[in-house]
Amino acid sequence: MESQIEYNMAIAEEGIKGKWGANVGSTILDTWGDDVKIRAKALAASASDARMSGCSLPVIIVSGSGNQGITASVPVIVYAREMGVSHEKLLRALLISNLITIHQKTGIGRLSAYCGVVNAASGAASGITWLYGGHFEEIAHTIVNSLATVSGIVCDGAKPSCAGKIAVAVEASLLGFYLYQNKQQFYGGDGIVSKGVKNTINNIGRLGREGMSETDKEIIRIMIGD
Repeated sequence: MESQIEYNMAIAEEGIKGKWGANVGSTILDTWGDDVKIRAKALAASASDARMSGCSLPVIIVSGSGNQGITASVPVIVYAREMGVSHEKLLRALLISNLITIHQKTGIGRLSAYCGVVNAASGAASGITWLYGGHFEEIAHTIVNSLATVSGIVCDGAKPSCAGKIAVAVEASLLGFYLYQNKQQFYGGDGIVSKGVKNTINNIGRLGREGMSETDKEIIRIMIGD
């Protein structure tokens, strides 16, 4: 996790400074300012801007994915630094984010048309929730609120638009956190949301593993011009 902090933030900063991909991260900062919520998604996106466009800086992966590793870590680091928490508290928040990301991806499987940054972003929001003093209940509702909003973003390969997907996923996950802070939430029966965080995560696993299997094939046919 020490390397995750060092490497993933270094490439995020390079993504802001340089001209990489569609410059999603720097566009976000130029357009919406540098509030912590904006910086969290902008820096996560900028790391992907650089990585997906040939930057040679290393990235610490999560669930076998550099973009998931970026998404699970950078927003947590940005919030921790804004809040001025201890280094140990940052490491604990990152641990929560990483483990929740991996747990969600386990049910989906190794390869899927389901975009894994959705899971990583809800993991990051969970780590941020913990930084604000949240425990199981608060984290569970943050995850459910997040998954209810952006589950279903498709994975169509590694390329510059991944940065845009990361920005959207982080924003939705932070919305999930702030919704519950304001005593708002989505309930079982709201689409694919079921009562209990475990059941909702299981639903997401089923969606990614089984429901999107044909989607994966169709995406490949589109990409090869079939």
